[in-house]
Amino acid sequence: MAEANVPEPGDRPRLIALDWGTSNLRASLLGEGGRVLDARSAAGGVMAVPERRFAEALLALCGDWIEAHHVPLIASGMIGSRQGWQEAPYLECPAGLADAAARLTRVKVDSTLAHDIVLHIVPGLHVVGPDGLDDVMRGEETQLWGADLPAGRCAVLPGTHSKWAWLGEGGQVTAFQTCMTGELFALLSLHSILGRLMVPGGASPAAFEQGVRLGLAAPDQLLHALFSNRTAGLMDRLPGEALPDHLSGLLIGAEIGGALRRGVVEPLALIGDEALCGRYELALSLAGLASERVAAGATTRGQWRVAAAAGLLEEAAR
Repeated sequence: MAEANVPEPGDRPRLIALDWGTSNLRASLLGEGGRVLDARSAAGGVMAVPERRFAEALLALCGDWIEAHHVPLIASGMIGSRQGWQEAPYLECPAGLADAAARLTRVKVDSTLAHDIVLHIVPGLHVVGPDGLDDVMRGEETQLWGADLPAGRCAVLPGTHSKWAWLGEGGQVTAFQTCMTGELFALLSLHSILGRLMVPGGASPAAFEQGVRLGLAAPDQLLHALFSNRTAGLMDRLPGEALPDHLSGLLIGAEIGGALRRGVVEPLALIGDEALCGRYELALSLAGLASERVAAGATTRGQWRVAAAAGLLEEAAR
C-alpha cells in the first residue's frame, strides 16, 4: 500500500481515480488540483477477480472512501477491455484528452451503500500502423495525457507490452506501436529452454549491454539471436547469473532497433516504472539516443484532467 501525502489545509477529496490493469488495482484519492491525498493497491487486477466480481473488488479496496466522500470515480486500463467490467469502445487515432472525456463509459456499481455509484471508464485507443496492422492501448493513453509533452514528441512506455507513442498538437496521440517485450522475456526465461541455464537473482550490466548491442545491430534477426542466449551459457561465455540480463538487453535492443526504422524525435520521453525506465535509458544511450524521464504521477494527472474535461468535478460540486 502506498503512503499518502500529508494533507494541506483546505484539502478535500474531489475524485477517486483507479488504475485498473491486468494484475493490479491501484486507487488514489485526489484532492484539489489532482493532489494525491491517499493511495492504496491490491492484487485485484482484471485477471485476478474471480467470477467477474468487480464491484466487490472495488468496494473491498476503497468502499470507505466512496461512502465517506461521495466523489466521482474514474478508471483507466484493462478494466475497460473485453475481459474487464464493461468494454469501453476504442477511440480512433488521432485522439486527444477531450475526445476521451466525451466518450467515457458509465457503469452503475451495485452496492449496499445509500447513494448511487457510477464508475466512469476511459476509452482505449486504436490505430492502424503503416504496416497495415491494428494496434491498441488501454491505460497508457491516460499516462500520455498526464505527461505534459509538447507536439512532435515521441514517448516510450516500458512494460509487459511496451508502447512507443507519437504526439501531435494539443496532446493528441497520432500514432503508436506495441512491443511484447516484457511478456516475451517472462515466457522465454520461465517457460523455454533458455531458462534452463539461467540462475535468477544475479545482475550483470556488462551482459545487459552486450545483449542490447546485439539486438540493436540486427533486430530483424531476433529469432536467431535469441538462441545465442543459450549458446552463451553452453560455451561458458556468460555465467548463468548473467543470462537473464543478456536476454533482457537483447529484447530491449531489438525493440529499440525496430522503432528506429519508423523514426523518432529526441529526446525520447520515458514514462513508467523507475527501474525499468533505467534499463531503457541505458539501452537508448547505447543506440545514441537522448532520453528524459517524465515526472512520476502521470497516470493520476491524466485521470484528473480527463475527469475535469468531462465535467465530473463540476457535477460533484453541484
